[in-house]
Amino acid sequence: SQWSCSWWWSDTQCRVAFTEKSEELSDTREQGDSHNKAQDKQVEFTASEVTPDVEGRGKQMAENGEIPADTHDRHQRSNSFKDSDKYVRTRSGTYVRRDSDSYNRKDSSMPEFRSALKSRLQKSKDELPQGLMREVLETYKPNLLTRRRRLIEDFVRDLMLNNDHIHVMEQQMRDAIKLGLKKEGHEKASVKCFPTYVKELPNGQEVGKFLSLDLGGTNFRVIFMELTAQKEFMMDSKIYAIPHNIMIGPGTELFDHIANCLANFVFDRKIEEETLPLGFTFSFPLQQEGLNKATLVKWTKGFNCAGVEGEDVVRLLQEALERRGDVKIEVCAILNDTTGCLMSCAWRDNRCRIGLILGTGTNACYLEDVKNIETLNHEDFPGQEHMVINTEWGAFGDNGEIDFIKTKWDENVDEMSVNPGKQIFEKMISGMYMGELIRQVLVDLMKDDLIFVGADRERLLDRGSFFTRYASEIESDPVGEYTRCRQALEELGMDPDEVSDDDCSALRYVCEAVSRRASMMASAGITALLKKMDYKDVVIAIDGSLFRFHPHFKNVMQSRISQLMGINYKFDLLLSEDGSGRGAALVAAVLKRGDYNQTPAK
Repeated sequence: SQWSCSWWWSDTQCRVAFTEKSEELSDTREQGDSHNKAQDKQVEFTASEVTPDVEGRGKQMAENGEIPADTHDRHQRSNSFKDSDKYVRTRSGTYVRRDSDSYNRKDSSMPEFRSALKSRLQKSKDELPQGLMREVLETYKPNLLTRRRRLIEDFVRDLMLNNDHIHVMEQQMRDAIKLGLKKEGHEKASVKCFPTYVKELPNGQEVGKFLSLDLGGTNFRVIFMELTAQKEFMMDSKIYAIPHNIMIGPGTELFDHIANCLANFVFDRKIEEETLPLGFTFSFPLQQEGLNKATLVKWTKGFNCAGVEGEDVVRLLQEALERRGDVKIEVCAILNDTTGCLMSCAWRDNRCRIGLILGTGTNACYLEDVKNIETLNHEDFPGQEHMVINTEWGAFGDNGEIDFIKTKWDENVDEMSVNPGKQIFEKMISGMYMGELIRQVLVDLMKDDLIFVGADRERLLDRGSFFTRYASEIESDPVGEYTRCRQALEELGMDPDEVSDDDCSALRYVCEAVSRRASMMASAGITALLKKMDYKDVVIAIDGSLFRFHPHFKNVMQSRISQLMGINYKFDLLLSEDGSGRGAALVAAVLKRGDYNQTPAK
């Protein structure tokens, strides 16, 4: 065969196309063209290889006394921004202070495992013999399983789900959602489907300065942000920890701690003289009666503060702020983290209709027709078509819907939790419980001497010793390498030299079995929402450390949802870059814009 090469040039890109011309083609131009179209193989160079030196140009501007915009940003800054050279623009359009937690958090993300995988594959390829022997070795890939490995795979077979399991679960999730929307079935439904009173999504016309509080786990964020008419989003934030004794102590101590952190943040930023509206993201089951009034249904995620369940959370926070009396903060909107995630991504993409959290816990929200929400008085919402529904699907399975896929390890994790018999779906897929679930499996394997024989295994016997992040790191290793796996085991008190490659491979297999089951169960839930809404093109906003840092979670979800939905539906999984705190500010911004009343119309 013969090859020809063609080049295309532009100001920012170089493109190369290699065309293979077969000898069997006739000499006519028409046949040649049709074959070329089928055989074109194009390789695109990145823009950085051919674009001018942007940073050098910025330095030259600085030497001339000019203040350049951020070197990665082609958008002009608004004059309302103070010290704009201290901010960097992210891919989502948010301006973040370089010295803030929001900008520095990316340094704590997972290592780049894909580059390590590429280098490993290239190294292995270079070490192979050349010529005919190389071709023979590349086609001969033995897969020998020892007796111990076969016993391990048989031991964890209950964690393996197939399409039939997922299909049944998706149907049961849909039935549970429909029951939660009905007035007569709401009380006994496991998926409660609470109305959020968020009736509109952002339209890009929101402007102003806002505070946002994001409480969803063992840490919470305080955020100060500004929206401009040019759809610019400037954000400054700080992360605060919640001690364990406060998580299980009196409710007044929790909200006093939050109020103290809010005051410290406001005084540190020197904005204590401004009266700023605050959007409150509260990532626990809520019964909302309006945008600024919501009752806690029950604690989850390890919280068990007395005197909060059944009380108005907004009132408790406002009272804590008033007890201090030194800050001017008005809590004008409260929402779940899933609603905040949805609002944040809807500001970027108007096709966004579902918000999903896969982190410490799990939950989802979606846009429902008001006529289908029987728990609302429709006369209070004249002319209103849609409303965001907070499903609280973490409790799916509390009525036994998914007992057919529960294992003895799931039951052990449930029994040792702070709320036995509750949040079954969440305990099977969320990051708070996944590490402990893997540890339960490993302990049973150790009892039968199927793994870590001869190693120091005492630390693994301690409850909660195996963190979920270990699973993400172990599965990030290239196939056949166990660098991060041995590092995780070393943190667990094991000598890496005493752990064999077979042990590391078995550990990875257990982690993959648990994480793959979790991703398939999450896919079943998303499929139920997609079929319930019946939109043909939907963007799903996703936030949470489990989805963000696990190397394979997104790929499994993408493929499984595609199989369940079929070819007539299009969907995209969109990672929420700035978290649910940004969505809380957007709800406050829409409220300030005048689209809502804080309580239903009478």
